[in-house]
Amino acid sequence: MVRVLKYIVCFCTLTMIVQAQEKKQDMVYLLHSNTLSFDEARLPDAQILRGNVIFRHDSALMYCDSAYFFDKANSLHAFSNVRFVQGDTLFGYGDALYYDGNAKIARMRKHVKLVHYSTVLTTDSLNYDRNRDLAYYFTGGKIVDSLNTLTSVWGQYHPPTNQAVFRRDVDLVNEKFTLSSDTLKYNTQTHIADIVGPTTIVYEQETTILSTSGQYNTENEQSQLFQRSQVIHEDGKQMTGDTIFYDKQIGFGRVWGNFEMRDTVQQATLYGNYGEMYEEDGRGFATDSALMVDWSDPEDYGYIHADTLFTEDVHYLLGDSATGKDTTYRQVRAHHNVRVYRSDVQAVCDSMVYNNRDSIMTLYHDPVCWNENNQISADVIDIYMLNGAVDHAHGTGAALVVKQETDDYFDQLSGKEMTAYIIDRVLRQVDVSGNAETIFYPKEDNSDDYFGMNRTKSSYVNIFFTEEHVDHALFTTETIGTIYPLDQVPAGQDRLSSFFWATVERPLVPGDVFNHPERTPRPVGAPISATADSEQDEEKSDEKVQQPVINRSAGKVKRKQQ
Repeated sequence: MVRVLKYIVCFCTLTMIVQAQEKKQDMVYLLHSNTLSFDEARLPDAQILRGNVIFRHDSALMYCDSAYFFDKANSLHAFSNVRFVQGDTLFGYGDALYYDGNAKIARMRKHVKLVHYSTVLTTDSLNYDRNRDLAYYFTGGKIVDSLNTLTSVWGQYHPPTNQAVFRRDVDLVNEKFTLSSDTLKYNTQTHIADIVGPTTIVYEQETTILSTSGQYNTENEQSQLFQRSQVIHEDGKQMTGDTIFYDKQIGFGRVWGNFEMRDTVQQATLYGNYGEMYEEDGRGFATDSALMVDWSDPEDYGYIHADTLFTEDVHYLLGDSATGKDTTYRQVRAHHNVRVYRSDVQAVCDSMVYNNRDSIMTLYHDPVCWNENNQISADVIDIYMLNGAVDHAHGTGAALVVKQETDDYFDQLSGKEMTAYIIDRVLRQVDVSGNAETIFYPKEDNSDDYFGMNRTKSSYVNIFFTEEHVDHALFTTETIGTIYPLDQVPAGQDRLSSFFWATVERPLVPGDVFNHPERTPRPVGAPISATADSEQDEEKSDEKVQQPVINRSAGKVKRKQQ
C-alpha cells in the first residue's frame, strides 16, 4: 500500500512538472524594451513599452517600436515597424499587431506583408493562426510568387504546403495570360492552379479557356479540364468536351467524352468520344462515334460519319511565287465505314476525302450514292459541290446508275465512266461512256402504263430525266438495242450484269449515319475498267454527230441531227 501511494505521488509530481513546462512554453515573454511604464487608470494590467521592443512566444519572435503587453492575458498590442518572425522561413510586416498567446493567433493590420521564401502576400488585414500554420485575409489581398500575381477579396495561405485558396474576384496574372475566377486553389511552389469554380483563362488575341473544374499548370501551360470545358481560338476553332488535356505551348489538345470541335470559319463541327487537335496546321481527328456536321448551308446540313474522321488545313500558293497569295483550304478525310447524309445526296463507302478548295467529295472502295430514287455506284465517285449544293457526280470504273420504277422494274445504266448532273437537288441527266449498257421501261403515250423493256448497248449514251423519270436518251450510231414486251422479257435480261440494289444501306435521316447495315454484295466478276478497250472504242465513244433518240413515252428509235 505504501508503495502504491509512492507511485501516485510520483505520477502527480511529474504531471505537475509537465503542465508547468507546457504553461511556461505557452507564455509570451518580453525580451527587450528601452522603457517600461504603467498607466492603471487608462490601461489597467498593461505594460507600456517603447523602443526596440522584442517579444518571444515559443519559436516566434515579434519586433516593434512600441507595445502594450498584457502578461496576465498572455497577449500584446504592437505598433509601428511591426515585424513577426517564425523560424527562418516566415516573416510578417505591418503597422500594427494584435497577438493572443493563448489562441496563438496574430492579427496584423495596415500595410501588411507576409514573406515565405519567394512568396509575398500583401494586404491591409491579415490573420495568422499559428496552431494551423494558416494565414488569411478578408478585405482584399495579393500573393506574388516567382511566376504569377494573384489577387482576390478573400484568401488564405498555408506555408508548410505552399497551398493558397482564393475567393471572390480572383485574378491570376502571368506575362502570357490572365486567369479570372470566383474560387481558385493555387500552389506557389508547383505553380499549379486547381480550378474549382467558373474560370476563364485568356491569352490575348490567341486563346480562351473556359472551365469549372480542372488543373492548370501555369509554368508549362498544360491543363487538365473537366465538366464540359472549352478551348476557344481566335481563328474560329473551338474544342468542348467532358475531359480535355491541353498544352498551350505546343498547341496540342486531346479530348475525351462527348466532345465537339467547332470551326466557325469553315462552318463545320466535328463530334466524337475521343479526338486530338494540333493548332500548327489545323490538324485534328475524331473517333468513337465520330461525326462531322457541315452547317455552311443553314437550310441543308451535311452529316459525315466514319470510324475515324481527320481534318487539316492545307496551305497552297494562289498564283506564281512572285505575286501569288498564300491561302488555305480545309481537307476532311474519313476512314472506314463512311456514311454521308444530305437532303440532296446520301452515300456510303469505305473511305472519303473532301476539300473545300474545289468543293469535291471523293468516295473510295465500293462507294454508293443516292439522289431521290436513283442509286449511283462506281469504283471511285467524285461529288462536286456548287454554292453549298451538289452540282454533279463523276464515277469511274464499273459505273452504274439504278432507278426503281416499281418493285420489279429497275431502270439501269452502266459503263466505264459516268457523269450525273443534279439541278435543283434532282437528277436531270446522266452521261455514260465506254461499254455503255442501258435498261429502262418505256410507257404508253400520255399514260403511266409500261408497255415494254428497252435494252441497249453502245459506246456512249446520254439519258435525260423529267419529273424523276427517263424522258429520252441519245445514243451513238453504233447502238444495238431491243424492246421487249413486258410478257416476253427473257429470263435474266431485266438485269445488267453489274446490277445490285443497296437501298438497305441508304441513310434516310441524319441519325442513320450511325447505323451500320451489312454492305450489299456486288456481282461477282471482273469490273469494267475505266479505260477504253481499244482506240476503236474511243473513236466510237466520240461519234455523236448523228444519234438515235429514244423517247420514253413512245418507245421508238428516231434519228436527231445534233
